Amino acid sequence: MFRAGETGGTGGKSATGREQGSHVTRVTLLALVAHHSLLSRLPFACALGKMGAVWTGRERTLMGAHLHFDCYSGISGDMILGALVDVGVPFPDLVNGLKRLRLSGFTLRKRRVHRGAIHATKVDVMISAGLRKPLSLHRIHAILSASRLPDKIKQQSRSVFDRLAEAEGHAHRVAKDRVHFHEVGVLDSFVDIVGGLIGCDLLGVTRVTASPVNVGAGTLQSAHGILPAPGPAVAILAKGIPVYSAGPPRELTTPTGMALLRTLTSEFGSMPVMTPTAIGYGAGDADPDGWPNALRVFLARPSARGARERDTVLQVETNLDDVNPQTYEYVMEQLFSRGALDVTLAPVIMKRGRPGIVLTCLAAPAQLDQILDVLFKETTALGVRIREVMRQILPRRFISVKVRGGIVRMKIADVNETTAKAAPEYLDCKRIAERTGRPVKEVLEDAALAYAKQRVARPTGRG
Repeated sequence: MFRAGETGGTGGKSATGREQGSHVTRVTLLALVAHHSLLSRLPFACALGKMGAVWTGRERTLMGAHLHFDCYSGISGDMILGALVDVGVPFPDLVNGLKRLRLSGFTLRKRRVHRGAIHATKVDVMISAGLRKPLSLHRIHAILSASRLPDKIKQQSRSVFDRLAEAEGHAHRVAKDRVHFHEVGVLDSFVDIVGGLIGCDLLGVTRVTASPVNVGAGTLQSAHGILPAPGPAVAILAKGIPVYSAGPPRELTTPTGMALLRTLTSEFGSMPVMTPTAIGYGAGDADPDGWPNALRVFLARPSARGARERDTVLQVETNLDDVNPQTYEYVMEQLFSRGALDVTLAPVIMKRGRPGIVLTCLAAPAQLDQILDVLFKETTALGVRIREVMRQILPRRFISVKVRGGIVRMKIADVNETTAKAAPEYLDCKRIAERTGRPVKEVLEDAALAYAKQRVARPTGRG
């Protein structure tokens, strides 16, 4: 057994090398990409709708755990490792899993520390020799390809480094293939990234959510000189997710931590309804006076009742018949920015035969005041209807696929132990389309095709 202060080496058999089950046995193609004839030979069925692909298989698959990141003091690679070990990842299994990276010159050490009033686990990567110089993206991909890591971990690791390269390249105005990682390319960060992904796999995590991210303030010292906090790469990686600044004037979120989080999830906001079975704290390097510098995670195991989760939300409705339709898009954007879970507009015929719109918004109870502020400020509404509604929610998770022009996350929803749905994350596809000039429809199709090929290459029950 490894106890506080003990270290683990870098060789041996990985606990993450799980047996692969039988492949999906029935091939059906309903509709998705008519001109890709290859799809008709792929083992999934595509159905039109929000979740585009649906597949079935005989192999029983276990519904996985839900992991929520509470980033009240930011997030970094070592904080993720510490939090995962603290919440239940067996330290020897993590050490053994990292041996498959086939890199020498490091050991892991775990210890119990205090950060403010919080007891937390600190995992350190102790470097004795090896990759001290900056690495190119090509070299990083070569190391991953030569490793004995499971294909899932390899793909996720590539996605993290691709995101980092894109962010660093954008920040320094160079192509991502010409980026040489200073802050993230050395061995300890390599271990943080791969180790974090292995840890999630060891816990059987299939859904990840996260709070808004505290990115810190002030300045930081980097290989490029003094920079504002958050640094340019973190600022770019934070596009499209809720962030804020609080606490001591220092860097709280690192590029490695943010890229890992962006690869694992796109569900950011208040903590969803969950039944935690374990809570862990991962300490950061810094120990500011009076500040609990740690990452907190909540782990929820699936119940025996089944895969679906339940929660209660508020449904807010109002009828509108004298609003300029040009403002609809702006109103919806404002509602989503205030925490709305969904917003719909439905045409109706109102009194005296006037055409109108029913605006319906779903939101957590804690967001009600902000939702009402938008409705009363931005529309002509004089009143709204509010009711509590119960939802049943399929467990969701994200995996990343590579297409021409970038990385696209696929949202996977488990219907039951043998059936799931999949759809490309639209905003990822939109960003690639805007950057490359490709039609967004083509990017969506390529992402679905890449995911289908990935399932053929790696036939697992969980996709």
